[in-house]
Amino acid sequence: MSIYLPWLERSNAAANGHSAAIARKLLHGSSVAWFAVALAGQWLFACYIALLYLWPVFTGQYLNANQARPITGFVAGDFSGNLMLFAHLLPAAVLSSCGLLQLLPQLRQRWPQLHRWNGRLFLTLGLCGAVTGLYLTWVRGSRLSDLGAIGITLNGLLIPLAVGLAWFYARQRNFVLHQRFALHSFLLINGVWTFRLFLMGWYLLNQGPNGNNDTLDGPADLILSFACYLLPMAVAELWWHCRRSQQPWLLWSGAVLMCGGALLTAVGVVAAAMMMWGPRMMALW
Repeated sequence: MSIYLPWLERSNAAANGHSAAIARKLLHGSSVAWFAVALAGQWLFACYIALLYLWPVFTGQYLNANQARPITGFVAGDFSGNLMLFAHLLPAAVLSSCGLLQLLPQLRQRWPQLHRWNGRLFLTLGLCGAVTGLYLTWVRGSRLSDLGAIGITLNGLLIPLAVGLAWFYARQRNFVLHQRFALHSFLLINGVWTFRLFLMGWYLLNQGPNGNNDTLDGPADLILSFACYLLPMAVAELWWHCRRSQQPWLLWSGAVLMCGGALLTAVGVVAAAMMMWGPRMMALW
């Protein structure tokens, strides 16, 4: 029996190595698929913001920026509130246009200067969005309900923490941890975008609201308001560990989860385009 043990061990090792190689390719492919879907959704969202909010600012028709907002928008005479409103909305177009590019390894390797300055711009605007969002929600009162605003408020409070850690580790030249917290910063800064995908995807799959209400504090609304950043961050952590692992079961788990994430994102982008962004942009024409 002992004669066959080395052969069996080599065979098992070869089988595990082959399985790990396939899983690693699937993990990479699903990551690329998620990136492509998310990029399409981000750029579509950037066009939406530009048409509905940037254009009224450039043309001086500020009241037109209220047509897509169910809560407090532009108010004549409210200088500080309006300033905070547009300081929150306008950077979102830039964030959606350039943020996802920071995750491209080719950008870091070929154009490190562009990566650094684009990253500084993204993190700075992300901080600005968090601060102005908290002000609009709790000082100006731009919320549909207190309970429904808690999830997104926690999102806003976590952004400075993640941005600070990403910045700190970049200054320490610990680029492994910098990339890790920069990824979490990206997911947190885009939490409201992800909430739109989750909410519209939920409506699409249920063929209407199910556990939702007009003040966004129904049971489904509350779950989605926390899941829109906690779930992507959990997936990102698993992906982070999986891509460095040699264990086939862990690689397969990460690959399956990333495939699900790419599919869920695709459903959300399609649903948001059909039910929110598309109709409002078409109405302008």
